[in-house]
Amino acid sequence: MCKEMKNDTSMTKFVLLGFSNHTDTNLILFVVFLCIYIITVLGNVLIIIVINVNPALHMPMYFFLRNLSFLEVCYTSVTLPKMLANLLSEDKTISFSGCAVQMYLFLFFAVTECFLLASMAYDRYSAICNPLRYTAIMDKRVCIQLAMNSWICGILVALGHTTFVFTLPFCGSHVINHFFCEIQPPVLKLISVGAAFVLMMPFMLILVSYICIISTILKIRSAEGRRRAFSTCSSHLIVMMLFYGMALIMYVRPKSSFSPDVNKLLSLFYSVVTQILNPIIYSLRNKEVKDALRKTGMKVFHPQK
Repeated sequence: MCKEMKNDTSMTKFVLLGFSNHTDTNLILFVVFLCIYIITVLGNVLIIIVINVNPALHMPMYFFLRNLSFLEVCYTSVTLPKMLANLLSEDKTISFSGCAVQMYLFLFFAVTECFLLASMAYDRYSAICNPLRYTAIMDKRVCIQLAMNSWICGILVALGHTTFVFTLPFCGSHVINHFFCEIQPPVLKLISVGAAFVLMMPFMLILVSYICIISTILKIRSAEGRRRAFSTCSSHLIVMMLFYGMALIMYVRPKSSFSPDVNKLLSLFYSVVTQILNPIIYSLRNKEVKDALRKTGMKVFHPQK
């Protein structure tokens, strides 16, 4: 493309079109996305607080859930505030450095979530397949190492991808038909090996873990035992399927199979909607979290005299 078009080496800012083709609904979209953002932040912060104040939840599973909830708050905050501002402003520009930072942070949190979900799968594998050795396998040191490795992988992968993208020459229009600075399919093809590694390596670890988990559960004789064992990993399984399902649809699909508007809708789902669903899934499907929420609510609204 750069051979056929003028190479713009003086690019200082981009224009994020966002939902500018639906200007008559901007105020409605602003209210809807603002409510989504507030609920997402409050829901995930509530999960963090409940885990912190309830000693019964000081276990590896909830240590990772606390990391995931913090991650979701950060993940959503990368895209939604700028999108909300653009919905009410005529100036939809973002600086070159601002675009680079937004892309870096988005990739950082997305990649971290990939590896954190894999760490959570390993935790569930240890709990179900090696219950007698679970506390020895998933001690505090191992949990911290797994969480730190997830964040470090996010930092390194995001740094490599963002540096690669923003050292390339930019050709043609500075207008981006999206609501945030995301790696677009033409650029993604250039880093497809790295993208495949980021998506598929944690996914394969999760897949192997769940093959072992399901195999172990099927060997349990009682139906109640099978149900209880599956209930301990069902929330994580649903969250993982939502995250990877949308990521695979978005990035591992035939070229030009969706219009730009559909692409934006899909990006909106995996970068915004799934983050509001995660605390709902964990609070509704996890008895221990529900009990902890109830006890915390009673302490707040009905304190003992």
